[in-house]
Amino acid sequence: MHLTLRQLALFEAVARHGSISRAAEEVHLTQPAVSMQVKQLEEQVGLPLLERIGKHLHLTEAGHEVRSHAARIAAQVTDLETAIARLRGLEHGQLRLAVVATANYFISRLLARFSQSHPGVRISLQVGNSAQVLAALMENRADLIITGQPPDDEDVIAQHFMDNPLVVIAATTHPLAAATSIPLERLGGEALVVRESGSGTREAVERHFAEHHVTYHTGCELSSNEAIKQAVQAGLGLGVVSAQTLELELATNRLAVLPVESFPILRHWYVVHRRHTRLAPAADALRSRLLSHDRSAIRLSEG
Repeated sequence: MHLTLRQLALFEAVARHGSISRAAEEVHLTQPAVSMQVKQLEEQVGLPLLERIGKHLHLTEAGHEVRSHAARIAAQVTDLETAIARLRGLEHGQLRLAVVATANYFISRLLARFSQSHPGVRISLQVGNSAQVLAALMENRADLIITGQPPDDEDVIAQHFMDNPLVVIAATTHPLAAATSIPLERLGGEALVVRESGSGTREAVERHFAEHHVTYHTGCELSSNEAIKQAVQAGLGLGVVSAQTLELELATNRLAVLPVESFPILRHWYVVHRRHTRLAPAADALRSRLLSHDRSAIRLSEG
C-alpha cells in the first residue's frame, strides 16, 4: 500500500465529523477534493472504509481500523515535529491552543504578547465549550487547552493558574439591581439565561443550585457569554457569567452584578496537556508563562 499522511489526516477528519462537508470546512478544502482523497485511500486499502446509511456516514470495520492507526500515526508525527522544534528552539514551530469561549476574553492579549516575544511561532487558536476543547486535546488537534473544568482523566495534567469567579448579572433597570443582599432562593422566582449543555459555566451553575436545594427557571439557553449579556440587557432574565467578561458593561453601566448570597461561585482556570506527550517549545513556553501568574502579561480586569 502507498498511503500518504494527507490521506490519513483527511480520513480522520471525515471519521470524526461523520461528514465530508464538515471535514472539508475544517481543512479548508472543497468537498470533491476530500472525497477524492478518501476514495484513493479506499483503493489503496482495497476495502470500503465508509458506508452511507440514510443521510449519515458510518465507518466500516476496516474504517475503524484505519482511523485508529491514523490517530496513532498523527501523534507520532506530532512527536517528531516536537523533537525537531526542540532542536530548533523557539525561533520556529507551532503553538496549537484550544480555549473555552470565556477564556477568549483574556487569551488574545496574552497571545499578542507571546507573539511579540516569539515572532517565528505560528499560533493556531480554537475556541469552543469545555467538551469541544477537551476533544481537541484528546484527538491531538491541540497541544494545550485552557478550561475552567479540569478533565477527570489520568492521561492529562491540569494545572491551576488563575481564579475565575462567576457572578449573577441583571439589567440595571431590573428591580433586584438596587438590592443590597439577595437570598439565593429569591432567584428561584426569576428567569435565568444559561449557557448550552457541555459548557463548564452551565455545569457549575447547575451544581451550585443543586447543592443549595434551589430550583431555577430557565428563560433561554444561549451558546456564548456575549449572547447572555445581550439577553440580560434586553430584559430576558438574569444571567451567570464570569466576572472577567464584564469590564465594558460595568464601565458603561449596562449591567449590574447582583449581591446574591453564596455568590460568586469561585471557579479556576486550568492549563491542560496530555501526560505522555512531550510539549513543543512554544507550548511549554506558554504554559510556563501562565503558571508564572504574570498578571501584567494576562492583563485581566477583575470586574
